[in-house]
Amino acid sequence: MPNPTTRTFLERVRQHPKFDFAAELNALAARYGEDVALVQAIIDDKILSKEDACRYWADAMNVAYVDPFATVITEEAIEKIPLEVAKKTRTLGLYVLNNVLTVATSAPADHELIRRLSQIAQMPLSAVFALPREIEAAIAIQYCTEKGLEESLSELDRSSLFDDPEVAGEKLAALAEHNGLTQILDEIIFFALRERASDIHIEAQEITCRVRFRIDGNLREVLLYSRKLHRAMVSRVKILSNLDITESRFPQDGRFARPVGTLTANFRVSTIPSAFGEKVVIRLLAMTGRKSLLTLDKMLISQTILRPFKRLIQNPNGIIFVTGPTGSGKTTTLYAAIHEINTPGLNISTIEDPIEIQLPGVTQSQVNLPIDLKFATILRALMRQDPDVILVGEIRDLETAKIATEAALTGHIVFATLHTNTAPQAIMRLIELGVESYMVAPSVIGVLAQRLATRICENCKEAYYPPRETLLKYFQPEGLTEVPFFRGRGCAACRHTGYKGRVAFHELILVTEELRMLISEGRSAQELSRAAAKVGYRPLRYDGLKKVLLGLTTIDEIEQNTSFEWAT
Repeated sequence: MPNPTTRTFLERVRQHPKFDFAAELNALAARYGEDVALVQAIIDDKILSKEDACRYWADAMNVAYVDPFATVITEEAIEKIPLEVAKKTRTLGLYVLNNVLTVATSAPADHELIRRLSQIAQMPLSAVFALPREIEAAIAIQYCTEKGLEESLSELDRSSLFDDPEVAGEKLAALAEHNGLTQILDEIIFFALRERASDIHIEAQEITCRVRFRIDGNLREVLLYSRKLHRAMVSRVKILSNLDITESRFPQDGRFARPVGTLTANFRVSTIPSAFGEKVVIRLLAMTGRKSLLTLDKMLISQTILRPFKRLIQNPNGIIFVTGPTGSGKTTTLYAAIHEINTPGLNISTIEDPIEIQLPGVTQSQVNLPIDLKFATILRALMRQDPDVILVGEIRDLETAKIATEAALTGHIVFATLHTNTAPQAIMRLIELGVESYMVAPSVIGVLAQRLATRICENCKEAYYPPRETLLKYFQPEGLTEVPFFRGRGCAACRHTGYKGRVAFHELILVTEELRMLISEGRSAQELSRAAAKVGYRPLRYDGLKKVLLGLTTIDEIEQNTSFEWAT
């Protein structure tokens, strides 16, 4: 006979509006009984979504459900429960509020466990429910520290296994599978996830090697390690990415994924030869299964750009480009735009490399270069799938550009990215790829260029008044008054950098009839900019300065991310 928790849970599942798996549910209940494993099995068998299943189970115990990967976790809370205790009890401290420690556990109804943990933390506890698998993954990430990484590397450095600099072939592969080395690479990845890094740089230097993280757009050195470990470290990454460990003379590209709780973390890998050994860069992509889609309204886009952009994406046909350098948030903006127009009445298809976020109701296809499945190949096939909206992750070649242009001219709306510095340059880039100007002019309806600036830490933000000389560099002298700028003092929350998070700033070109004529005539980007200014176009730096005055970022960030030539 199931206990009240399980009985209440099963009743809630059967009442779910989409539930029609009675036989499967009964079989699972008989197999897993009263254990929380029943919840995990229901999620794995896709009977219910993770959020619904966990919420029902938590409700049956009269507690809240919290996803450790979607909530605030503070250093103070982590320090309250030692690592050994956290692992043994599968319990994770989340935050302290009103002198009460909130902990995530798979057994919030175990009052004896909560009492013992309260004694260890020396404060009252409030327990919330989380899946065991997610708690274990969150513990692995949250308890990672630079000190712990240094200790692990020092221990490995003392081993004589890595002393032979010429080791190769099967011996090198065996070293790459060494338990200590695989654990260290896992710890580096976990630490990068904890620090919100976008890239991991593993690089050899003349005397030593180092690992750096790119956090909020800036590279930060995390740790140094012995050169004798470097080849094995690189080989370990190559094995994960299905690359050739015997080839070190040519660049290689790959990808790998690893489970993190109920999610899957995806990574893109690039290796290149350098003077002192291969350099590896690991790009951390969005986690599969994690709901992290931003909407346009939540992206802090200036209203003078947001309003016309929202009107633009409602067009029935044409190409809309989002441009900017790698890592400037182009894909996030495109996802938000697709989400804005996504309705059951539209057939929306995407071509991506890779698929970063799963979009409900959207057909998403991934490029696969090893089997020659390119953007152009999928795009040509999509044109026979009765599409209304097409998202092309990146236009890289003439073939893809021509098909996208033809799609826009035959009644489809196409969203795409290009790697250009400004919005006007995107139009010129399309022509440089080889698309005829008479096709570009009627097909492109708008271009949004964007950059990401590091955001001022809200915990230590302060106002200051810059000297008049600084203000004159960015503002007209007429009517100039003292204007407060903002900066971060530096605190524990931002690791004393004064910055935490990112904020985007934009420029938008709406293609008017005058612009179409200029494009057809092959005019320069400067001439296109002047014509676009007549209908509201302002350069990137203009919007960046608005974000400075709003206290979202600093003038230094805008200076680093925009060209001076576009300030006029």
